[in-house]
Amino acid sequence: MDYHKTDTEWKKDEKSFELYFKSNYQRFCSYAYTFLKDQDDAEDIVQQIFIAMWEKRDTLNIETSATAYMMRAIRNASLNRLKHAEVKQSYVNEKGNEQLSGNQVTSVVVNELQAQIAKAIDALPQQCRIIFSMSRFEELTYSEIATKLNLSVKTVENQMGKALRLMRERLKDYLLLIIILGAVL
Repeated sequence: MDYHKTDTEWKKDEKSFELYFKSNYQRFCSYAYTFLKDQDDAEDIVQQIFIAMWEKRDTLNIETSATAYMMRAIRNASLNRLKHAEVKQSYVNEKGNEQLSGNQVTSVVVNELQAQIAKAIDALPQQCRIIFSMSRFEELTYSEIATKLNLSVKTVENQMGKALRLMRERLKDYLLLIIILGAVL
């Protein structure tokens, strides 16, 4: 039976449909591939259309030929898939730009916060500032700071307590922000 000339026989029974499927599957996949440029997507489209065609065989009214119907259905489904992929990519790009904008905002906030912390450190009395800097930036222990500055450990502890208290006071408006950014960063 020549399914290229008269392809209405596929509706008769499952065996006829299977024969139509097998004799046209590769050609239809190749046609879908010309649109999609992806073999898996092409095969997926063709299989979906064949399944829909079989499921609707009793109500499907094909005025031309099944092959012409399939070609049109493959073209439309392929173009729809490409359009969907384009919309999806556009959405991903948009979300990426929003994320970038969010990162830029976070960066501005972090820079502002760092500037405020630097101002608060600069405003500390000299000995508090030195001890605080040695502890936080050089990561020295109180004993090491005491030895380097020729002070008692108790004096270092008191100066650090004073520095932290003054820093908390100066940065009280930024405390919540520091906590939030500390959790995010």
